[in-house]
Amino acid sequence: MSDDKPGSDTRLVEAGRRREWTGSETLGGGVVNVPVWRASTILFDSVAAMRAAHPHGKPEQLFYGRHGTPTQWALADALTEMEPGAEGTALYPSGVAAIAGALLALLSPGDELLMVDSVYGPTRTLCDGLLKRMGISTRYYDPAIGAGIADLIGEATRAVFCESPGSLTFEVQDVPAIAAAAKAAGALTIIDNTWATPLLFPALAHGCDVAILACTKYVVGHSDVMLGSVSAHGDAWRRLSRHARETGQHVGPDDAYLALRGMRTLGVRLRQHEANAIEVATWLDARDEVGTLLHPAFASCPGHELWARDFTGASGLFAFTMRGASAAQRDGFVDALTRFGLGYSWGGFESLALPVDPVRTARRADFDGPLVRLHIGLENPADLIADLARAFESLRVA
Repeated sequence: MSDDKPGSDTRLVEAGRRREWTGSETLGGGVVNVPVWRASTILFDSVAAMRAAHPHGKPEQLFYGRHGTPTQWALADALTEMEPGAEGTALYPSGVAAIAGALLALLSPGDELLMVDSVYGPTRTLCDGLLKRMGISTRYYDPAIGAGIADLIGEATRAVFCESPGSLTFEVQDVPAIAAAAKAAGALTIIDNTWATPLLFPALAHGCDVAILACTKYVVGHSDVMLGSVSAHGDAWRRLSRHARETGQHVGPDDAYLALRGMRTLGVRLRQHEANAIEVATWLDARDEVGTLLHPAFASCPGHELWARDFTGASGLFAFTMRGASAAQRDGFVDALTRFGLGYSWGGFESLALPVDPVRTARRADFDGPLVRLHIGLENPADLIADLARAFESLRVA
């Protein structure tokens, strides 16, 4: 057996499958997948054994269902393995819960958070709502700021939040420069890395302290589970794990099992999402109806050069503007699509289309037409292109 570190696809297959979770001393042998352990109460042989099993003393020890079973531990272990530099991973019942859990664990009343202006809408709602009520202030910054973030970091700034590429408009940030400036000022760097996953952008290796995934998307991959995760190292990990434990964060074993099953094919699925999306985006880029293509792999996307420098690939999510169209015409175009589903989320095997209207407060969002966001699934790209062509034709006729 080679001592070399295995590749990402090999790690996806092997991660989390510890012998103590998949094997049986009494039955002999073992199973491929970690079984689904459903439990609330754990029974002990003695008071001494119950006391010895307390999770504060020894993690990954059966104690009470809320603290997990091998099913949840295997998923957390696998996610940690996939994020180079991570010490551990906390699981949450949704991506938004993971974002909230990370921010509440790492910020206190009187602290300031610097938040990228292209952030996911529910994250903005969290900052302007719950965090504000708790006395935590948020300042939004231009996603293109790079090392200039140093000029915004003040005495009360405790964390800088990145999302690269940004939700809806896909600006790629100079995360290493931002993280270096934050570290020099004693602030943490947190990133929502759902678009890329650690396979395409290992966030902690690029200087971040905390990496968040809405596992609902590409990790699960089948549009049937709500799940979030936060991976971290150092003091940030200790604070996160303590906060998750104190607030009773828990993921059901069936959801954890489905996420583990999705992880095994994450590498091949991402490569197919990327290939399909590139083919569709290339076709769109040549259409007269399309103004700006907002796909990080294309030069028209802000921060494309940073994507080329820091990322190892692209996923299936991007957007484009409809040049000269009204918002109503844009909506009519989306309604005319038949192979694309109309719905929130992304990352599943099915393609989705969504009319989007980004909110900006740090600087004005100035586009040459209304935006459509596409998630390109695993269908034949030719069929998706034909559907888009029919929708453009219906718009022309109308």
